[in-house]
Amino acid sequence: MPGGGDRRVKSSHSRSSLAALILGAIGVVYGDIGTSPLYALKEVFAEGRVPLTPANIYGVLSLVFWTLTVIVSVKYVVLILRADNNGEGGLVAMLALASQAVKDRPALRQRLLFIGIFGTAIFFGDGVITPAISVLSAVEGLEVAAPRLHDYVVPVTLVVLTLLFVVQRRGTSQVGKVFGPLMAAWFGVLAVLGLMHIATNPRVLEALDPRYALDFLFAHAGIAFVALGAIVLCVTGAEALYADMGHFGKRPIRIAWFALAMPALVLNYFGQGALLLAHPESARNPFYGMAPGWALYPLIGLATCATVIASQALITAAFSVTKQAIQLGYLPRLRIMHTSVRETGQIYVPFVNWALYVCIVFAVVLFGSSSELAAAYGIAVTIDMLITTTMTFFVIRYGWRYPWWVCFAATGFFFVVDVTFFAANVVKVIDGGWFPVLIGIMMFMLMMTWKQGRHLMSESLRSDAIDLKGFLESVFISPPTRVPGTAVFLVSDQGFTPNALLHNLKHNKVLHETNLFVTVRHHEAPWVAPNERYQMEPLGHDCWQVTLNFGFKDEPDVPVALAELRRAGCVIDDMDTSYFLSRDIVIPTLGSGMADWREKLFAGMHRNASAAADFLRLPANRVVELGSKVEI
Repeated sequence: MPGGGDRRVKSSHSRSSLAALILGAIGVVYGDIGTSPLYALKEVFAEGRVPLTPANIYGVLSLVFWTLTVIVSVKYVVLILRADNNGEGGLVAMLALASQAVKDRPALRQRLLFIGIFGTAIFFGDGVITPAISVLSAVEGLEVAAPRLHDYVVPVTLVVLTLLFVVQRRGTSQVGKVFGPLMAAWFGVLAVLGLMHIATNPRVLEALDPRYALDFLFAHAGIAFVALGAIVLCVTGAEALYADMGHFGKRPIRIAWFALAMPALVLNYFGQGALLLAHPESARNPFYGMAPGWALYPLIGLATCATVIASQALITAAFSVTKQAIQLGYLPRLRIMHTSVRETGQIYVPFVNWALYVCIVFAVVLFGSSSELAAAYGIAVTIDMLITTTMTFFVIRYGWRYPWWVCFAATGFFFVVDVTFFAANVVKVIDGGWFPVLIGIMMFMLMMTWKQGRHLMSESLRSDAIDLKGFLESVFISPPTRVPGTAVFLVSDQGFTPNALLHNLKHNKVLHETNLFVTVRHHEAPWVAPNERYQMEPLGHDCWQVTLNFGFKDEPDVPVALAELRRAGCVIDDMDTSYFLSRDIVIPTLGSGMADWREKLFAGMHRNASAAADFLRLPANRVVELGSKVEI
């Protein structure tokens, strides 16, 4: 049949592409949650917090299974993945969706932005704890194999983490090719280890019955409440399902979860449960206790590789979230290096990389073991889960226009579950939960200081600004000398005369033949369509007011965007174009704006921000910066 071969080829390519995406999702999306068996069940029974009785083991296993089912399978995989922002996911994308949904309610929108930015700040605390606890828990297998190696656990962990952060500047494209196969092998090992021990006691599968979980919760409420604080560790990394949707798509993430990740995790947890029923003394480290003696060292090596992959995913996410926060105006410009010529999303942010490294090393040395770090872990995870559920309600109610009762039914149950897990982790604040919360609060303070400082700075500039149209009219009454070429003036507020133009006229007493007054705007959407990239308004005398639009995941490249103006009849010669920017120096003043210490902090952040020319990809040899002082 004509065309049949073409259809088979397309079908083959489609299957091949889907398989590659599924494998990629296994490697990137499920790295964090896939390494949870290293420490989750161990922490439930650590230090006798939950007595090792058969009834308690069955109850805990049932809670683990239904936690994975309710939070990951139903909440994230089925519900949350539907809330995509032009194909993108994650807390920033959800925040953008929620704020757009309530844009006609300014007070509510402001509160949601406040909550969402706090959740984004808390993510950085999670980004510190995840690599620390993951790699530390893997290396702790050494002391299971040989107790005398206990003193080497922390040094080996620090060496592994140091190597991981050193190679970040090389990018993840080459390393990423082995992520999927390695994590697939890891999940296969999890499943095999679990099956080996389930085979010795198949009755452990009875814990799939939710009645065991309910009996444990209601018959031993106090013990169950303590257990919930550790059980939540089995769903750490669930946010990655949503955050990585833009990279892999919904279908590959869902297939990878139901076909491999969830079955392997459930089998491993139940295998650990069967081991604890037969050998309660293995509670010290039930995961490594499942391995035969000959397989212990290879398993430690594979576990270390898996935790490095999990850590890599968090580090990469931290880079992406930082870039998005910068473009939304919540962080100062930082130096961003692109590590791939093909994939614009592969970036390296040196400051974030080494700041994370310092915090992670501090956490490893301060806490010293995965058990101590586990107390610090759950609270950051539950805060973000709670914020995601809250944002989801406003998206489906105000964005999708579902009835009230549907919205409450869809999110109310998950809200109660999230609040319960959060409450179980609040009691661990003193034991270590303060650490990620402190990091989150510090990041939140920096982000809000930058946002408010930029607002005050804009108001100060606006109060002294001159209307652009009126100024040009007065200039052309007695026009200055026109020189060949194009001048591009970058202005933060549209419609006002840039200081760079005033300085140029005052000192050089010339005006270019063509003048563009360009405002770069970042929107609460991941991408801006090419046909919406710019708006132009003629000002006469070959002067144009231009607005360039970028999403928070777009690459702001001003020269490339301006090249598109030729469609509107404004042709720019790259080699004959100069870019004029104002380099503002912030002067804190007493008695107005923010607190004095916050104004000084903002001034320092502004002074150390990377150059706008680099961020906007302006050619360095054609940029003219003119300084001015701004009081806030």
